[in-house]
Amino acid sequence: MSTTESASNYDSLEQMSVRELLENINREDQTVPQAVAKAIPQLEALVQATVERLQKGGRLFYIGAGTSGRLGIVDASECPPTYGVPHGMVVGLIAGGDSAIRKAVEFAEDDQEQAWKDLQAYNISQEDIVVGIAASGTTPYVIGGLDTCRRHGIATGCIVCNANSPVAAKADYPVEVVTGPEIVTGSTRMKAGTAQKLVLNMLTTTTMVKLGRVQGNKMVDMQLSNHKLVDRGIRMLMEELNLKNTEAGALLKKYGSVRAAMEAFRGSDNPA
Repeated sequence: MSTTESASNYDSLEQMSVRELLENINREDQTVPQAVAKAIPQLEALVQATVERLQKGGRLFYIGAGTSGRLGIVDASECPPTYGVPHGMVVGLIAGGDSAIRKAVEFAEDDQEQAWKDLQAYNISQEDIVVGIAASGTTPYVIGGLDTCRRHGIATGCIVCNANSPVAAKADYPVEVVTGPEIVTGSTRMKAGTAQKLVLNMLTTTTMVKLGRVQGNKMVDMQLSNHKLVDRGIRMLMEELNLKNTEAGALLKKYGSVRAAMEAFRGSDNPA
């Protein structure tokens, strides 16, 4: 039996007080970053492979089902506003299609052929990389997708929470974060889901840094899509260029992005 499906270390949960439940969940959660740390060498290889392909115009695809699929979609959707990359650079696909984001689609994850069909809709090619996300490492949708990708010469990776899983066997760059039994037996949206979210954060953040989408520690290419982000952009310019608030605001309004404003200011005596 896989460790994600093994019996919880806790019993009689319904007899615990609210405080006991919260403390025990938190105690288990604290083991997740330690499990992720052990997988960093594997993740390093996946990141390097991803950076290489995206630098050459390739794309990063996630395929997954249920919680795993939703986490991939969340990560993909956050890349354009955070780093100003095109929406098609990082793509999240979920078994059952977009309707499965909100409501589970029965047996969608059991179709071994569907992931490849979903990828073909994006004209998947050998320039791209496909990462399967599956806590158990046994999801047929993911196994089938990765297997077909490999047979077509497309690079594959995975994020799983069991060792030596069928999904990992189909991945050129497997990342195995062994999180152990959940407090509610088999509820992999908990520790396993947390581990997958951490790894996804690490994967795309490190990739975007290596693609030049961060200067210093600043998101200079972020989309200015709301007042909070405009204010953040103004603060960046104030810090980096030693400007007053009104000056930074005028500069950002004129050039439309933090990067463009910085480059204009540094290349001109009076860009505003």
